Amino acid sequence: MEYFVELFFSGLTRGAIYALIALGYTMVYGIIGLINFAHGEIYMIGAFTALIAATVLSLFNLPLPALLFLSLAAAVIWASAYGYTIERVAYRPLRGAPRLSPLISAIGMSIFLQNYVLLAQTPDFIPFPALIPEFAALEPYAGVVGSSDLVILLSTALIMLLLSLFIKFTRTGKAMRATAQDRTMAALVGINVNRIIAATFVVGSALAAVGGLLIASHVGQINCFIGFIAGIKAFTAAVLGGIGSIPGAVLGSLILGLTESFATGYVSSDYEDVFAFSLLVLILIFRPAGLLGKTSTEKV
Repeated sequence: MEYFVELFFSGLTRGAIYALIALGYTMVYGIIGLINFAHGEIYMIGAFTALIAATVLSLFNLPLPALLFLSLAAAVIWASAYGYTIERVAYRPLRGAPRLSPLISAIGMSIFLQNYVLLAQTPDFIPFPALIPEFAALEPYAGVVGSSDLVILLSTALIMLLLSLFIKFTRTGKAMRATAQDRTMAALVGINVNRIIAATFVVGSALAAVGGLLIASHVGQINCFIGFIAGIKAFTAAVLGGIGSIPGAVLGSLILGLTESFATGYVSSDYEDVFAFSLLVLILIFRPAGLLGKTSTEKV
């Protein structure tokens, strides 16, 4: 039973990280109807930025909570700047182009960012400091759930709540929903569509940076290729839950994380991806729009 609980919490932790990345995919898709395949690299850049910031700030002998907060702030700001730049460089000039053009542009941006970090850093794994404090109250349960697991789960839940409130009640959130529903009509009623799309990229990139720092601190190492794998998994989770649906992205991420965890624990780690993508295929066969997605009908 203890092993089952351990795998359960491990799956929830994976799912929480996938959710932070998947939200960026689903928000961008909901706004402009395209997949930002460079989003995984933003997650990777956020992790590297946090590592550089933590390394520099550790010279000042700051307490661990301050080191965590400042490293997170640096990662969020830098990743958000990259997200904004990607939207301006890879998407906005191709706004009226055929749908395949911005898709190819995003893939090219993903390859560029991955190789940029490869040349600037190293292809090898780099140790990442443990920025998440240890909680003495969890020591009796160290074999089941750790401090980093708890922080990741609580942080993700808090971010989901704040994001939901932001989209539902703020002026920018309402503009995002209006733009997602009908971009042309949103522009006609005075919404700056370009600014809203850019804000969506910024918010999604900030969430990916948070995920990058949390999972890097949890695992203890990073390299320049972590963004590709995490991006593919998060994209899979977004499609599983229903691309374009924020609750769907969270649900799909949790299901994917639990599936991988139990497949690794009870079968073999070699079949982790097999089970994950097999689940996706089954869901798409019986529910093509995803678990919480809505089937759209085109009027002719």
